[in-house]
Amino acid sequence: MIDRDDLKAAVGAGLINERQAASLASLADSRRGARENLAAGDEPFELFKGFNEIFIVVGLLILAMGWGGVAGFSFAAQISNPQQFAMTWGLAGGVILWGLSEYFVRRRRMVAPAIFLSILFAANAALTMTAYFAQPFMVAREDYSSLPWPFLYGTLLLCVYWWRFRVPFAMAMIAVGLFIVALLFAATTQGTPESPTELFMLSAGGPFAWITLVLGLAVFAVAMIFDMSDPHRVTRRSANGFWLHVVAAPALVNTIALSLLAQESQTSNLVLLLVLALFALVAIVIDRRSFLIAAIGYIVTLAATVFEGDGAAMTVLILGIVLLLLGAFWERIRARLLRLMPGFVPLHKLPPSTTVREI
Repeated sequence: MIDRDDLKAAVGAGLINERQAASLASLADSRRGARENLAAGDEPFELFKGFNEIFIVVGLLILAMGWGGVAGFSFAAQISNPQQFAMTWGLAGGVILWGLSEYFVRRRRMVAPAIFLSILFAANAALTMTAYFAQPFMVAREDYSSLPWPFLYGTLLLCVYWWRFRVPFAMAMIAVGLFIVALLFAATTQGTPESPTELFMLSAGGPFAWITLVLGLAVFAVAMIFDMSDPHRVTRRSANGFWLHVVAAPALVNTIALSLLAQESQTSNLVLLLVLALFALVAIVIDRRSFLIAAIGYIVTLAATVFEGDGAAMTVLILGIVLLLLGAFWERIRARLLRLMPGFVPLHKLPPSTTVREI
């Protein structure tokens, strides 16, 4: 282990300069902070490091509100060329957000400002591309063929932002952007569904449910690539995987859940519980509570808002009991499952279990 005295000695010996030593110390603190206060086997999760980050986020929020207000008044005063206005203000906003990201994300390595700046950058890109590429007169005539392109270009800009700053939350927004683009392209070619639930029900017409499943599997695969490259969960690759799992789980489960809950029968509820049991097994093996909680949380939301009845209520009750049991005995259950895994499963690329020796 290299401590602060070793870094000072390296500076004194001329091996590294003071700036490099400070950067190494900051990186070590950042990596250590994700794990040092966690129980063995717990999943690292960090939204902010201190109240100063919340202070900065509030400042960014007020700045964004002020920028939007000034842009709105300027648009009202100069409405002759809306596309040029949108590109000018959008480009200016993007440059400002990029500069702020250079300081708060790359230099200061702040967590909460990084998340909020990525949200602002995505919103600025989406609004700018929508105002420039979407044709209002076409939308007014119920021609939505121009709508997918702004979201596609906005998602590509967000990919550039992630490539530069490596903000894990931006990866989740990229995945969501791809979902929106795929669904919009399908809607413009296959027709608009009559209700939102038809987007995810296998019994409904159109390719929307299959798009959701395919993209969900793709996002899950990318999340596993990030996870297996960092099995000890100490770098931002693991954080990328965390946020991608949060997106992948609802995408994978929503079509199955909606299709089964719509039948309103005991058999369908039982099948749904079996599907969730499979999700739970996968989540335990890969050691991702975020994957399971996102899937179950989505189903509970559907049961509470879209579907009603004794079956949905019983399903929610059972899910609550299962979550409590898993939270209490996660590591012991995972250790037993890992012992049962066949040889082709790359266990060396998954987080090690801390209780294998106890069983």
